[in-house]
Amino acid sequence: MADATSIQVAREAVAPLRLLAEQAFARTAGAPLIPGNDIRLLRDAAENYPAWLDAIRSARKTIHFETYILHADKVGYEFAELLEAKAREGVSVQLIYDWFGARGAASFLFWRRLRKAGVEVRCFNPPRLDDPIESLRRDHRKCIVVDGRIGFVSGLCVGQSWLGDPPRSIPPWRDTGVKIEGPAVLDLDRAFGRMWNSLASNLAEAETSSESHVAPAGDVSLRIVASEPSMAGLYRLDLLVTALARRSMWLTDAYFLGTPSYVQSLRAAAFDGVDVRLLLPRTSDVPMVRALSRVGYRTLLESGVRIFEWNGSMLHAKTAVADGRWSRVGSTNLNMASWTSNYELDVVVEDESFAEAMREMYLDDLEHSTEIILNESTKVRPRERRKREDLSPGSARGSAGRAATGVVALGNTLGAAVTTPRLLGPAEAPIMIMMAMVSLLVVGLAIFLPLIVSILVAIVCGWVSAILFIKAFRLRFSGRKEAR
Repeated sequence: MADATSIQVAREAVAPLRLLAEQAFARTAGAPLIPGNDIRLLRDAAENYPAWLDAIRSARKTIHFETYILHADKVGYEFAELLEAKAREGVSVQLIYDWFGARGAASFLFWRRLRKAGVEVRCFNPPRLDDPIESLRRDHRKCIVVDGRIGFVSGLCVGQSWLGDPPRSIPPWRDTGVKIEGPAVLDLDRAFGRMWNSLASNLAEAETSSESHVAPAGDVSLRIVASEPSMAGLYRLDLLVTALARRSMWLTDAYFLGTPSYVQSLRAAAFDGVDVRLLLPRTSDVPMVRALSRVGYRTLLESGVRIFEWNGSMLHAKTAVADGRWSRVGSTNLNMASWTSNYELDVVVEDESFAEAMREMYLDDLEHSTEIILNESTKVRPRERRKREDLSPGSARGSAGRAATGVVALGNTLGAAVTTPRLLGPAEAPIMIMMAMVSLLVVGLAIFLPLIVSILVAIVCGWVSAILFIKAFRLRFSGRKEAR
């Protein structure tokens, strides 16, 4: 009897803490917790692509397809032909692709063929001379919604790279996605609808599901975090989860360039005894990002964070699992371009069974990875391969933002160096030296070629002035139009 009373008292004490945590998560991510879903973890293109194709074949009303890159290769044409066939059947097929991501991946003829077959295609954010800053924003989401009943969220784009080329001994890219059924699919459909309708107000709106309620399909509770530029919802959520983690925090990322505050949160967790691990690519389709990512290894390793590098082809997954309960799968990389500049889409799951599946997948990935350690001379070097049982807690062309990601990382380091040097560690010294050399080069040009520098400055300032005038007149005109 006494034991039962103690258990009841403990539950009553924990309940308010869980409610407080739920409120914090909801406000931070800007996404409510949606119960009653079924979610299936899909590993690599070998599991994702067949599931996507099967769902598209089953479509009766709508197919909403949003991707960063759709390659006009064997895989891309397989998807294109199926989408064309469904459009001819009378299914409303709407597709969004990102201009920057798809440049060079598919030609104008590829998109024209889809449109001629009845597929509605919209391109996100092609370059504009009148608003160059806005052109830096990217639609980095990867999402498919079929009939408002089946949804997919992942880090995968569509292309042969994700399947590899076995005859030529080219392994597939490592990536992760999920299949969702249940009430949360409505939130995926609404996120697609908002993006679709924002691209061209004079065209047909997205035919999102008319249902206001979907019957439960399982017992999993999750959040659909549809991030938008400057909102930083997932960034705040990542910081919150890192602060709340008590036992473990295992992260996989393709283009890791953590901000000083995020790196410090990982360090603080590791100092506090949390088993913090980072799984990153050894070979990358964006070498500059990989080089910048490696610069920060020492700071993390010295605090007890364990870093592993994937031994296979490109590691493109963006996942997290913490404390055996909280998991994340989606498109957001751990860098400022993803956190604050891009449109991203992630699924945040609060379920122990799903977290266990994520944990098992992570341990399997570590079997195919090499741990990076500091040796006696405090040099960063790979550690010898170890077996799965040895990976338990111990002691202390892709779809990245590419150039924008590197520029943001350099900007963060420069800002910290000028304003608060204490935020930086020895790992940032090479970046600071590189920026100092670039600054000296600019000084040299200004001294020895002042006319050329003056002309360039005049051109840039004139361009910026023209852009500001155009935007100001547009805003004023739109305000008068709304008033009428």
